[in-house]
Amino acid sequence: MFQRILVPVDLTDKNRRAVEWARELAEWGGALVTLIHVIEPLDLPFEELEDFYGELEARAATAMEAMSRPLQEAGLEHRQQVVYGERAREIVEYAAEQDIDLIVLSSHRQDLDEPTRNLGTLSHKVAILAQTPVLLIR
Repeated sequence: MFQRILVPVDLTDKNRRAVEWARELAEWGGALVTLIHVIEPLDLPFEELEDFYGELEARAATAMEAMSRPLQEAGLEHRQQVVYGERAREIVEYAAEQDIDLIVLSSHRQDLDEPTRNLGTLSHKVAILAQTPVLLIR
């Protein structure tokens, strides 16, 4: 079914369900699951904030290690990736470059009274821009 599943994470608890779904889907076919976290750089030279970014990367690695525990316990092949850039663009480009079969992404519930309010969200951007199927989890 799926061989490579990508799960974008922002290191909050809301991503737990997306990781669970990815685990269940990966168990069917032994897919590789990649957790990706995108750090959006500030508009300052990277060198000036190298320690700051190093701390962000360390926090991301620790959080993703904890998030990937269910994948490890299920005996699934998995990895964590931290990249820098604009979140939607980096996720879509990573998916294309790595031949990802499915992106599993957490999404907020839409407000029926203001349906256009969330059109700029990460999940909406990825769903529109990705050439890969996207599964949105609420």
